[in-house]
Amino acid sequence: MPDVDLKQVRPYGDALDDGLVQLSFTLPVPFGEEAREAARRWAVLAGFSDPKVVHAESLGEGFTFFILYVRSAVAVNYSEIVLPKLTHERLEKAEIEKRIRNLLGRKLVVIGACIESDAHTVGIDAIMNMKGYNGHKGLESYHEIMAYNLGAQVPCETLLTKAVELAADAILISQVVTQKDLHLRNLTRMVELVELEGLRERFLLIAGGPRINYELAKELGYDAGFGPGTYAEDVASFILDRVLYREGKSSSQ
Repeated sequence: MPDVDLKQVRPYGDALDDGLVQLSFTLPVPFGEEAREAARRWAVLAGFSDPKVVHAESLGEGFTFFILYVRSAVAVNYSEIVLPKLTHERLEKAEIEKRIRNLLGRKLVVIGACIESDAHTVGIDAIMNMKGYNGHKGLESYHEIMAYNLGAQVPCETLLTKAVELAADAILISQVVTQKDLHLRNLTRMVELVELEGLRERFLLIAGGPRINYELAKELGYDAGFGPGTYAEDVASFILDRVLYREGKSSSQ
């Protein structure tokens, strides 16, 4: 490990502590030398030093995409960072099944969907579907879990109605589309609906997506949030831990 001052952490490029950063962005200007200069000047005005435009290409009439290398003297105090994190034990599939049978004594019921206008099911399918993702089977493959994947573009009202009908333990919501913070609006709407119906204590609410983490999910009113690199075991372990706690049952063997 390099000798790093964790109170003064800077980006690393060619050499430790050099502050070298790669930027990519689009400007609404036509492709050409003037566009490259506009990108360089923007980087200077943004507070970066030694900007170099290493790539520029047209995105159509009136738009140009850039990649720049720049330097920044800004440092962050890594040693003072404290983030809320999941504290439950992460279990493998076989152990999850065993504990559901022996400790819970009934099947877990989980329902999931991409809500509102989001039509991208890659995330919810990776967690819910039988085949799962990257060698990790989804919740549908668990004998002790009843998993219902409602798919894409599901209205919040429909998802909540189905959750009540199935007596679900947990509601999983995947949000992939993030343009103009659409994921935040959709996730907030779901929480508000559940609270309006007086059902917030009835369900575990779990959010997932490329820009979701535990801290953001908690801020939005969810019980947990899972981002990239999450598998069904991660989600199932959390649900089981919280359901056992709610029902006053030990999660230890």
